[in-house]
Amino acid sequence: MKNEDKLIMSKKVNLASPKAGAEITDVSDDFFAKCDRMLSDKDPIFIDEKYDDHGKWMDGWESRRKRVEGNDWAVIGLGGKCSIEDAIIDTSHFTGNYPPAASLDFSCKHSYEQGSMDWQTLLEKQVLKGDHVNEFKLAKNENVSFVRLNIYPDGGVARLRLFGDLIPFSQDLSKDIELSALKNGGKIIGYNNAHYGNVNALLSEGRGATMGDGWETRRRRVPGHDFIIIELGKSGFISNVEIDTCHFKGNFPDRTSIQTIDLKNEKDKLKAFESSDKWEFLLGEKKCKADYIHSFGKGDLLHEKTVSHVRLNIYPDGGVSRLRIFGQPVI
Repeated sequence: MKNEDKLIMSKKVNLASPKAGAEITDVSDDFFAKCDRMLSDKDPIFIDEKYDDHGKWMDGWESRRKRVEGNDWAVIGLGGKCSIEDAIIDTSHFTGNYPPAASLDFSCKHSYEQGSMDWQTLLEKQVLKGDHVNEFKLAKNENVSFVRLNIYPDGGVARLRLFGDLIPFSQDLSKDIELSALKNGGKIIGYNNAHYGNVNALLSEGRGATMGDGWETRRRRVPGHDFIIIELGKSGFISNVEIDTCHFKGNFPDRTSIQTIDLKNEKDKLKAFESSDKWEFLLGEKKCKADYIHSFGKGDLLHEKTVSHVRLNIYPDGGVSRLRIFGQPVI
């Protein structure tokens, strides 16, 4: 097997991403830079001569200079019940205006009401470095629905990332759902290459905004093909599949196929992922078109077995904007 065909295990889902259903619920102050920029999936940038009506434009959240006691904070509503393992508080491009310290709290309440959230500590107060990707391990937690980022006393944060697992809020499981969607607990397990774009965009809502809003591999110069592995939010019986090459015109895959497995034992997962090229085919090789939603129903699918994980193959390389796996979850 070529090195570029080996499985690269993916990080946990960024639960603070809008693609995972996260949004800013409340903020104490975002005078200089709007708080929702802090949740962007893109890396933060700096534009030297860019100013707006409030001063220097910054790519992130920035509060004004505090002249009273206290500290600033922002509340993030998550897309489901989450368990969070790691956090990044990224102060990139904030040099003389970053917060000296920060902490994180969490709440398991289903709805937000300021003053009655029963906040618990997720990360004790920590010193931050300016213009730096500050990484932290978090206290044990589960069923988290809201996170509060506290900065001391004020300043700017370019990005907040929260990595972990998401269990969607209650839904009607008697109907077909999008089993692969981030919002329904789907996640990228790994891939052999993801040179361009954001792999989690593959499982997000809507059509891709640009060619960068999807999964794209580098140009392949050796025999073989590229692949990506998805864990479904719930195991289920697949009824139809959509493979969308939106915006991919000179770089869409020539062909695609799908393999599947039903994994019930956690101990077997890594071994199964490493031999995923042996999984059973759900969809044989199909020709692809540029900038097109390819839909495949039961007449195209090769089996009707329970599926927990999906491997999307593209031949030989290229870009896919969205993958949608619909079906009946196993209750």
